[in-house]
Amino acid sequence: MKPHTKILIGLLAGAAVGVAARAGGITWLQRAMIEIEPIGLAFVQLIMMVVVPLVVASLFVAMASLGDGGRLAKLGGRTLAYFLITTMIGSIIGLSLALLVRPGAGLDPAIRDALAAQFEGNASKAVAAANSAPGITQLLLSMIPQNPFGAAARMELLPLVISTVIFGVAASQIAEARRQVIVCFFQGLNDICMVIIAWVMKLAPYAVFALIGATVARFGTDLLQHLVVYCLVVFAGLVLHMFGILSLALKLLARVRVVRFYQGVAKALMVAFSTSSSNATLPVSIEVAEENLGVPAEVAGFVLPLGTTLNLNGAAVYKSVTAVFIAGVYGIKLGLPGCVTIIVASTLAAVTGVGVPGSSLVTTLIVLNAIGLGPHAVSGIALVLGVDRILDMLRTTVNVTSSLICAAYIARTEREEKTRSAGQTQCC
Repeated sequence: MKPHTKILIGLLAGAAVGVAARAGGITWLQRAMIEIEPIGLAFVQLIMMVVVPLVVASLFVAMASLGDGGRLAKLGGRTLAYFLITTMIGSIIGLSLALLVRPGAGLDPAIRDALAAQFEGNASKAVAAANSAPGITQLLLSMIPQNPFGAAARMELLPLVISTVIFGVAASQIAEARRQVIVCFFQGLNDICMVIIAWVMKLAPYAVFALIGATVARFGTDLLQHLVVYCLVVFAGLVLHMFGILSLALKLLARVRVVRFYQGVAKALMVAFSTSSSNATLPVSIEVAEENLGVPAEVAGFVLPLGTTLNLNGAAVYKSVTAVFIAGVYGIKLGLPGCVTIIVASTLAAVTGVGVPGSSLVTTLIVLNAIGLGPHAVSGIALVLGVDRILDMLRTTVNVTSSLICAAYIARTEREEKTRSAGQTQCC
């Protein structure tokens, strides 16, 4: 049986047991499912343990092997353009669907306040985290770490990626003999990470069972009762983006058959869905990109780590819908300027998030403040906090899918350029 099939069975079994425990009022089974959640959390911790060494090793080898500043500029330019365009399209899709359905309009203020009161405390923490976030200037400066080891210890992937790129490019300029020694070391480290990932992934079906089972047993499906339209709009936006826009990108840019692609990346998408973390999924994404999609190691090592922090398409869809929903709940009308603000703010907020569970909720406050919802920020976030975990699982899956398509697209352009260069060399 294929690994992704085992993971899918674990996911469905966990959901079924969780629903049975919750719907049937079987308290001992609910407690049992919640008690085994640490098995899933241990799996996530083991995967996260490999993230930093894998990012550093794979990215360093990629940069040191490029050896050409022009090639790096093309690689980076195409990658960032893809990230920005697909994220903005995701924001537009979310906004359009929300304006069409208007999920927040007409919600009884009494129900609104009762829902908000349930999660007011947690929402206040999210608002406080957002308010303490650095400004644009500080954010840009923080991307250049004074201490790369400190950034690694704090799991700050974007500064770590930037410092690794700088050291890797510098390594490409030193003498060949010395460069090979360093590259061999990091290549060996990369291989070790892949062995550990293979070990850890044997636990995946059981970990997914525990994670999904505990989530459903704890929250159940009843938490969707009052927010079902909002959740359906977010779900529709994510599905439209994933199977519409991203499938189009897969066909036109990556030129990979849809069925072959999803068969190849199924394992990574299962991990993304169950962990709600792009960072935790990164080692598996790199593995499936190289082994199943034929993406060269230097491309996978560059595109996918960058995608965990800069390519959050699903988050952009979610933020746009959430902003329209909360504006509707509080009777705030959005004109054309408000809609444009949501698109721009959602796109920028999406690329300032990090690939860990719940980060998108905090950066959503950037969008709410941009359209004048500041006074209602705590209550607005509290309204959607109860269903955020479920939506987080969905949007993380979209984020990971988009990054894998980008890796396949960049790999195709790299192959074509090498073929053209080889042809020109032969002609000469």
